[in-house]
Order: sequence, then C-alpha cells, then structure tokens
Amino acid sequence: MRALVTGSSGHLGEALVRTLADDGHEVVGLDNRAGRFTTCLGSITSSSVVSCCMAGVQAVFHAATLHRPHVDTHSRQAFVETNIGGTLNLLEAAAAAGVASFVFTSTTSVFGDALVPPEGAPAAWITEEVSPIPKNIYGVTKAAAEDLCQLFHRNQALPCVVLRTSRFFPEEDLDRGVREAYADDNIKVTEYLYRRVDLEDAVTAHLLAAEQAPAIGFRRYIISATTPFSPSDLWELRRDARRAVRRLVPEYEAQYARRGWTMVPSVDRVYVNERARNELGWRPRYDFRGLIDRLRAGEDVRSPLARMVGSKSYF
Repeated sequence: MRALVTGSSGHLGEALVRTLADDGHEVVGLDNRAGRFTTCLGSITSSSVVSCCMAGVQAVFHAATLHRPHVDTHSRQAFVETNIGGTLNLLEAAAAAGVASFVFTSTTSVFGDALVPPEGAPAAWITEEVSPIPKNIYGVTKAAAEDLCQLFHRNQALPCVVLRTSRFFPEEDLDRGVREAYADDNIKVTEYLYRRVDLEDAVTAHLLAAEQAPAIGFRRYIISATTPFSPSDLWELRRDARRAVRRLVPEYEAQYARRGWTMVPSVDRVYVNERARNELGWRPRYDFRGLIDRLRAGEDVRSPLARMVGSKSYF
C-alpha cells in the first residue's frame, strides 16, 4: 500500500510513518517542516503540492494541523487556511485520485465547553453523541474539517473516518497552575483515567480506521485510553476523585506515595472509547491500571514508540 501521511515531522505523523514503513508500506511524508520522516517538503495549503503527493496513494492519514498551543502565536486566519483549507485540498485530491480511505486526525477539543459541566453537576460522560461547543479557533476549525470529511463521503463517496484523539503529546501542560501543582509524570499518568492516550495506541487506531474505512463510509470515534469509570461514578468523580480512584484502583496509592505524587481532587470529564473498541476492534494497551503495574515493576510508562518519537516543539 502507498500511504500519504501529513504532518510527518510531528508526533503522530512520525509515529505513523515509522509504523507503516516497518510494516512494509510505501509512505509519502508531507510536512512544511523538514524532518527525518518527511519526503515531501511543502504545505497542505498548496493544492499543487497536495496533488503531487497524492499520486498513486491508496490511504491518507491527515495529521497535519495547527494545534491548540498555536492559538497564542498564529492568527485565526492561519487556522482557517491550514485546518480547513488544507483539509479541503486533501479531500479534493483524494476524491479525484480514488483514494480508498481517508483518516482525519481530529481532537477531543472540538467538544469545547461541553467538557466542563456547571458547578454542582457530575462529571461529563463524553461519547460521540455529545454535541461539540468549540471554545476557540482551534476547536472551530477542527469541527469544520470534520464536517468537510462528512461532506466528501456524502457527495464524492470518499470513505472518511474521523478520530477525535485525546492528549498524547509529551510536552508540559499549557496550564501554569497544573504545572505548578503536579510533577509532569504525575499528571500525565493521572490523565490516563479520563483524557489521555499513548501514542502507540493512537497509531493502532489510525491503522484500523484506514483498513475499515471502505466498509464504514463515514464515522467519528473518540480515541482515548480505556477508563475504569462508569456513568455511576460521575458524581463521586466531581466531588472526590481520590475516593473514586481508590475504590476502583486501590493499588495506585502505594505507587503515587512512593514518588510523592498526588491524585487530582476532581475530574470534570471522562472520554469514552467504547465505540472505537466495538466497531474498529481497537484494543488500547495503555490504561491507568496497566501504568500502575508498570510503575510497580519499575518500567517506563510510555510505549516504545512514544519513547522513540520523543518530544517535539509545536512551534
């Protein structure tokens, strides 16, 4: 198979190129920033560049984007041109080339204000049925790009699967308060309870989506680590997350205490990956319970692929 990976110099893009190449596929890596796994240096905002890269391609993995951190450094127009205009260029070229599957990397950030319930309410149980309420230009443009994928499936019969991925980046949290309150490894491991996914698991979801896109047609999926929580835990999570985690994963306390870590006092949302597990057959390997086992064994909580890709700057 010949595959096009956009954003090939980024976290997910590099991980996809590495995995596809290791599996024996021919990969075109497109990015506007040079990198070891980028074979075509150019922007998705250029229709001529995109058309050139699309030749002979059977599957597109569209991971290139302006991210949430770019909200502070780029104009809203730049977000529109890259996240919407660039996606449109790729969809046009993919439809014209008869591509068999188009996988769009979206984000749980599209849910926006739907992620934060009002004071006194339980934590939000976030499935694909929750209506997005984007709260910044990043969320708006990713939601619009999702709708473009749906449009091209409906009108051009292009098989498109949208993956709303939760956090997988290794950089420090953007929130200064979070950085000051928790060690970086502490908060990242904790987030596997409700809002994080390992890079290797994210890649596996993308590969399954590409494989099954022709049969699926169009569908949105949340890609996040499997949570130990259920809807019956939502009130307790919002009021006393420590108690909820202690009840379900009691072995966490010893490992956190050994490292001087603390559990977050409250959780406001839980991402649910049930649709992806049921329909794609996705089996994420990295979840909170598994990470606690790794900590107990003195192992690195990151997958080998995540360690290999390492940290990158968004800028």
